[in-house]
Amino acid sequence: MFKVEIEFHGSRLSLETGRLAKQAGGAVLCQYGETVVLATATAAHSAREGIDFFPLTVDYQEKTFAAGKIPGGFFKREGRPSEKETLTSRLIDRPIRPLFADGFACETQVVATVLSVDRENDADMVAMLAASAALHISDLPFLGPIAGIRMGRKDGVLVVNPRQSETESDLNLIVAGSRDGLVMVEGGAKVLSETVMLEALFAAHDAMLPLFEMQDELRKKAGKPKREVAPREKDKALVKAVEKSGRAHLKSALKVTEKLDRYAALRQAEVDTVADLGAAYADREGEVRAAFSSLKKDVVRGMISKDKKRLDGRGPEQIRPITCEVGILPRTHGSALFTRGETQALAVATLGTGQDEQRIDALVGEHYRKFMLHYNFPPYSVGEVKFLRGPGRREIGHGALAERALLAVIPDADKFPYTIRIVSEILESNGSSSMASVCGGSLSMMDAGVPIKAPVAGIAMGLIEEGDEITILSDILGDEDHLGDMDFKVAGTTEGITALQMDIKIQGISREIMTRALEQARVGRVHILGEMAKSLGAHRESISSYAPRIETIKINPDKIRDLIGPGGKVIRGIVEETGAKIDVSDDGTVLIASADGDSMRKAIDLVEGITMEAQVGKIYQGTVRRIVDFGAFVEIMPGTDGLLHISQIGPGRVQKVSDELKEGDQVPVKVLEVDRSGKIRLSRKEALAELENKE
Repeated sequence: MFKVEIEFHGSRLSLETGRLAKQAGGAVLCQYGETVVLATATAAHSAREGIDFFPLTVDYQEKTFAAGKIPGGFFKREGRPSEKETLTSRLIDRPIRPLFADGFACETQVVATVLSVDRENDADMVAMLAASAALHISDLPFLGPIAGIRMGRKDGVLVVNPRQSETESDLNLIVAGSRDGLVMVEGGAKVLSETVMLEALFAAHDAMLPLFEMQDELRKKAGKPKREVAPREKDKALVKAVEKSGRAHLKSALKVTEKLDRYAALRQAEVDTVADLGAAYADREGEVRAAFSSLKKDVVRGMISKDKKRLDGRGPEQIRPITCEVGILPRTHGSALFTRGETQALAVATLGTGQDEQRIDALVGEHYRKFMLHYNFPPYSVGEVKFLRGPGRREIGHGALAERALLAVIPDADKFPYTIRIVSEILESNGSSSMASVCGGSLSMMDAGVPIKAPVAGIAMGLIEEGDEITILSDILGDEDHLGDMDFKVAGTTEGITALQMDIKIQGISREIMTRALEQARVGRVHILGEMAKSLGAHRESISSYAPRIETIKINPDKIRDLIGPGGKVIRGIVEETGAKIDVSDDGTVLIASADGDSMRKAIDLVEGITMEAQVGKIYQGTVRRIVDFGAFVEIMPGTDGLLHISQIGPGRVQKVSDELKEGDQVPVKVLEVDRSGKIRLSRKEALAELENKE
C-alpha cells in the first residue's frame, strides 16, 4: 500500500493505492476530512475494430451507507442515478476527456464511488481528485493530472473548498485545471463582476498546485508504465489527393450560410470528393472520408482565424439576429419564444404553491426546491429522427446551468411565496440552446408576473487558437463549438455574472484569454438584454389570472392543532369545501392559494374562524348557545364561546336570563377580558352602549 497526505485548507487530505480494487487499471482511495471516495480507471486491452472515437464512460455513484442511511422505496437499494450523481459524473468527465493521448480508442471506464461523507466536505471535489489520481497511476495514456477546487466567497473574501455548513456565500464555483491552466469551469454567483470571477478562477488554479504534486508523488511510488499509443498513421499521398480535390468542393459548400442547406452542401462535397478519388482509392473510402473531415476542420478554422469570417458570414464579435415574443400561449401562467439565428427556445413558466416544491432526498440530508428549470431537446430541433426517452446527461446538465443562471434573481420566498417551474422546449438548435433557455426563461417569468430582481441573458463564447493567432467568437454556432477549442457560456444581468460554464479541448486557458473572453461576453450579454427589453422591459404588474393567488395570514402557533384537526380532518375538510390549497408552517404562517376569488375568501374565513382569537375591546355579533341561571354562553367565533354574565346582559337589572335571551339569538357582545386559561368574559350592555354612541 502507498499513501501520500497533506493538510489542505483546514482538513487532512490523503491519496492511497494498493489496498482496494487491485484488479482495476488504477485505483485510488481519496479521503478529505471524513469524506472518502474510491475511484477506479480501467480500459480494454484493445480497441474495437473500425472505431473512430474515444469511448469513455464516467460514473459517479453515491452509496447511502456513506451517510448512515438506508434507501427508501420498496427495493431498499440504490436505483437510477440522482441529478446530483449525473451532474457530478459530467464534472469529472469534461476535464479528463480531452487529456487522453490522440489515437487512443480502447473502451475506458472511470468509476467514482462515495464510501463516506462527513457533511462538511463535498464528495464531488474529492471524486474529481481521486479520478485523476487513478488515471495518473494507471497504465492509461492520460496526459494529466488534473484537480478540482470549489471556490466560495464570504464577506468579499474568497474561500477555497468552503464547508457545506458555510452557506453564506455569494459564489459557488467549481474549477478544474491542469498545470498548463484552466480546463473546466462550472458554477453560479449572486451577480458578481467579471473582475471578481477572474480573480476567483485563478485563485482556484493557484490553490490546486499542491494537488498536482500529491498525484506525482503517488505515481512515483506506485505508477504503472503507460501504454504506448501509436499516432494514427496517415497516407500522405491520400491526404494530399483529398486536399487537392476536396478544398474546392469545401469552399463552395461553406459559402452556404443556412445550417441545413450547408450540411447538405457539405455532404455533397464529401460525395464529390470520394467520387473524384474513386479510381485511385476504390477500397479505401473510409480513409478518404476521414481525411475529408480533417480537411473540413482545417478549412473552417483557417477561415475564422485568418479571414475572420465565420460559417454564417458573421465577424468574430457579431451576434445573430434576435427576436423575442411573450405571452404566446393563452392558458399558461407565463410564456416566451426566444429566437437567436437558428436557435429557438419556447420557455413556459408555471406558478405553484408550497405543495409543489420538489423534495430532494440527498446523501447529506433532505431539502426542498422552490425553483426548477427543466430542459428538453427533442430530435426534430436538429432535423433528426430518434426515439423519445427520458432526459439524458446533456439535458440534465443544460437544465441545471440555466436554472443556476436564473436562481440568483428569484424573489425571496417571504415576498413571493410561489413555487416556480420553467420548462424550456428547444424547437431549433444551432448553438447554445442552454443560453437561449436562460433568455426565454427570464422572459417567461416576467410574463408570469414574477418580480425577478433583474432580467438575465446568456451567451456562448468560442475560441480558435492557430499558432499565435487567438480568435474569440461571440454567440457560437454548433459547428464552431465542435471544431473550435473552447465552449464558454456566461449568463448574467447588466450588473454582473450569475452562471459560468467552460470546457476546452486544448491544454489550458491563460489569464489573458480569459480576460478577453469575459469582457467580450459582457458586451454581448448587454446587447442581448437590450433586445429582450424590446418585447418586455419589466415583469408584469400582476400574475396571470390562471395562476393561483396566495394569501398569507398569521395564526397563533398554539392554534395549528385546531386548524389541522385529528388526522388532518379539519384542514382537509376546508380544502374539499373550497378547492383552495392550504400550507401551514410551524411558526403559524398559513398560505392559502386559489385561482378563484370566492374560493379564496371562503377559505380565509374558515381558517380565521377556527384560529382567530378574541380581542379585548372588540365587538362581535355572537350567537347564544346555552342559557344558565347566572348568564349565557355566547359563541363569538366558530368553536369559541364566552360567558355573558347576567349583570352584563342589559343596562337595567335582569331578574331572569330567559326573559331577555333565548338559544339561537344573535346578539352584539363586547369582549371585556380573556384570562390566562383562555376564558372569555363578555358584555352585551357595553356593546349596546358603544353602538348607540356611534349612531
